[in-house]
Amino acid sequence: MTAPWYALASYAAEGATRSALVLGDRLHDLETLAARTRISDALTARIGSVDALVRDWDAVKGELADLAAWARGESIDAIAAVPLAPFTPHRVFGAASNYIEHAEEMATKLAAKADSQPFIFLKTVDSVIGQGDTVFLPPESQRVDWEVELGVVIGRPGRRIAVEDAQDHIAGYVIVNDVSARDLTRRSDFPFSHDWFRGKSFDSFTPIGPWFVPAECIADLHALRLTLSINGEVMQDGSTSEMIFDAYEQIAYLSTLLTLKPGDVIATGTPAGVGMGRGIFLKDGDEMVATAEGIGTLSNPVRAERVAA
Repeated sequence: MTAPWYALASYAAEGATRSALVLGDRLHDLETLAARTRISDALTARIGSVDALVRDWDAVKGELADLAAWARGESIDAIAAVPLAPFTPHRVFGAASNYIEHAEEMATKLAAKADSQPFIFLKTVDSVIGQGDTVFLPPESQRVDWEVELGVVIGRPGRRIAVEDAQDHIAGYVIVNDVSARDLTRRSDFPFSHDWFRGKSFDSFTPIGPWFVPAECIADLHALRLTLSINGEVMQDGSTSEMIFDAYEQIAYLSTLLTLKPGDVIATGTPAGVGMGRGIFLKDGDEMVATAEGIGTLSNPVRAERVAA
């Protein structure tokens, strides 16, 4: 049974980063809530940081759900704050060409699923930004593109995780916008044709947010609508049901290569509708709005990066 919805957010106040409980679209300071009721020492030690909560998710998730249930019945003032990136990921992994129609619009020829494995790349943690933060267009690229994705957050470490056990390792979900410099992901100066690091890890190229939604609050992660609009025009409109390799298969595959750790984020792929397939790209003054059903909306303005002469 799906648990009542709540989320965790981070926000800035008086020069510090604080944690918030999200009910509906209203943020409530977590430490203020905790001061009004009894919580364990384990939760007390972590309550001020979403990073700390996610990285010890198994120890705190039950008590956090109880705190959210208690808060729903209380008269609690909301705080006026724009969420930051909900937490700092340990690592950010991305799944490439994981929707058939997206692969087709990118002219990517895929092998049959039975003859292939997920294609996973890394994005730098330093490229992560949050709700309302600006995506900067670097002068090195003329073809910067968008990709709305479901971000799966790992909450329990594991190596060689079986597909049927993968769900137990998920803490929750965020929206990820995998911003990509299309003209830099391919190279002709080396015998290696693709350079995913160069094309996807510029500063500000990984908006994440708007908050972290626990896995128990989402009935089926493989039945969520994903949309992305540019300046109010819908560009992407798909569903996580369309994944080639589902999130559990991605977790199983990744965990054969390395130990997955709490705070890892897996951007699970994007549906069709990216700029490359349309022949249009981001420009100075654009506004991207990415939405994932059951999670929320992540909005980011786009500006040309100003480089000092």
